[in-house]
Amino acid sequence: MKKIVIMVVILSVLLVGAVGYIGFNFYSNARYSQQVGIYNQGYNVGAGETIAQIVELASTCQVVPIPVSENQSIEMIAVACLQQPAA
Repeated sequence: MKKIVIMVVILSVLLVGAVGYIGFNFYSNARYSQQVGIYNQGYNVGAGETIAQIVELASTCQVVPIPVSENQSIEMIAVACLQQPAA
């Protein structure tokens, strides 16, 4: 009889531990997914604002340097600025 009680207690502790681990794992995954979503939203907003700034500068006929790699960059200007007649 005493062995059965000990086995029930051990199995109960293991069950509680397993349920706790599974619950924590689900919570961690949900939290991680939320953080990745927030990161992606921030990245998309930043990329959109960067493109808007580049287009705004280029449309004012200013040369806009755009870094391509660590050692290389290109210069961008609006095509309409190139087609203006020389004064």
